[in-house]
Amino acid sequence: MVAVGCSEPDWRTTNRALWEEMAALHPSTELYDVQGLVDGRDDLRPWEAIELGPVDGLDMVHLQCHIGTDTISWARRGAKVVGVDFSPTALHLASELSASCSLPMEWVESDVYTASTALAGRTFDVVYTGIGALGWLPDVRRWAGVVRSLLRPGGVLYLVELHPMWVALIEDGKTIGQDAIDAPFQRWDEGGRVSYAAPGHPLVQTAAFERLHSISDVLSSILSVDLEIELFHEFDVTPAPTPWLERGRDRLYRFPEGAARFPLTYSLRARRRSTA
Repeated sequence: MVAVGCSEPDWRTTNRALWEEMAALHPSTELYDVQGLVDGRDDLRPWEAIELGPVDGLDMVHLQCHIGTDTISWARRGAKVVGVDFSPTALHLASELSASCSLPMEWVESDVYTASTALAGRTFDVVYTGIGALGWLPDVRRWAGVVRSLLRPGGVLYLVELHPMWVALIEDGKTIGQDAIDAPFQRWDEGGRVSYAAPGHPLVQTAAFERLHSISDVLSSILSVDLEIELFHEFDVTPAPTPWLERGRDRLYRFPEGAARFPLTYSLRARRRSTA
């Protein structure tokens, strides 16, 4: 990757163009295996339902839902889920996918930072956001403020995200390839950029704005909007394709036997006080 200063005024335009292209590609990939989802596969990580608890009958909003595979998995558990994403292509495909699963679901086109407006001030029992979402946002404190505005008193944020150690060591699992603390939000131009789901398919869109958010940034942002952190866990597995890890039958990537392990994924649950 080659980092370029964040001089482009509208990062959303650049990132949306990339995700529009990837959304159109992803339903045909083995990683997403949408037919398997339609046939009943549950795409949630094994700890998620345990940590969040029963969701039957709860109102949930899934921010940055992409083509809706995780969103559908929560709906199958009984949650009344609204999926939010800024890519119209992703939402069109998500709508087709939920229809194929015979699930009546709502999909809303919006950037994360305008989600409260797009949802007309509605509030939810659960705000969920999943793997590989936060790194595309410049300001995690502003994100936390949106999360709080979407939560009813007593409602919870449930976040499952790629660990910054995985992000920093993404090239080979041994060498830090980018700032792992106080990282800037910047434009990356990557010749021959490919999707994580289709490594053999070069993309037309080669630029994106991204940043690594440290754990302390995420925790501090959540605490700054007066949410109470109830749970924080780190895991040595990831659903993200990683060449220096081994993929198991459960579709998760793990360290090979004998390798030194470090966190690859983390989860967090935080609650808005019932009196707030």
